[in-house]
Amino acid sequence: MKRTNRVTWWYGGGLVAVLFTLLPLYLMMKVSVSPPAKVFTPHPSFALHEVTGEHWKTLFTAGTVQRPLSKSLAVATWTMLGAIALAAPAAYVIARLPQPWKYGLLLSLFASRMIPEVGIALPVAVRFLEWGLADTQLGLVLAHLIKTLPFVAWILVGTFETNPVELEEAAAVDGCHRVGVLTRVVFPLAAPGVAVAALFAWLESWNEFTYALYLSLTENTLPLQVYYYVTRGNWFDAATYATLLTVPVIIVTA
Repeated sequence: MKRTNRVTWWYGGGLVAVLFTLLPLYLMMKVSVSPPAKVFTPHPSFALHEVTGEHWKTLFTAGTVQRPLSKSLAVATWTMLGAIALAAPAAYVIARLPQPWKYGLLLSLFASRMIPEVGIALPVAVRFLEWGLADTQLGLVLAHLIKTLPFVAWILVGTFETNPVELEEAAAVDGCHRVGVLTRVVFPLAAPGVAVAALFAWLESWNEFTYALYLSLTENTLPLQVYYYVTRGNWFDAATYATLLTVPVIIVTA
């Protein structure tokens, strides 16, 4: 009986959490496909009764979404690849260090995440402007790596710690050189953790706003474009852009 009650509470709490998460997404999507008359009423319906594609048609025919969308996709993808390429070897080395050194480095990774982005975004933007990296994809990728590298390295340290050292030693005894041990044993075993770290790196870059605000002078990213329409006051454009911003997140996460 106690087990049944525990399971009921567990699934009930999970259902409430899911509904709490999905409700804003549903309302956002509903506004993006609803006629204005169905939204600007004294008592708007919660259910979706009438659908229109005018807001989406306006979004794509206006020519204001293609370049921000392609820029955000490119920056997020390159940030993900760069974070994995740089953080994976470093995380493997940290995972194989003695405990005092390892935990000291992990604490330093945590400490780097405690620095507010606003506090360093302006100096980074000034330096990138001097280097000619402002309003470029490379500049945004390098800026996004500032926040994604520590997080990705922290995830991968835990991943590499779960790999048995005995497997690496056995591969070395069988004649496999160091690079072969890494490519044939270590990284294949760590593939699920690397995939999770890559997912978080992509999402961090895709949703990033502060560095994009400082470094995007003439061409916005998609989050900046959403911010522009939100502050302009058009509910339907803002909801449509926000829905478009959310769709790739759902696809990549799935």
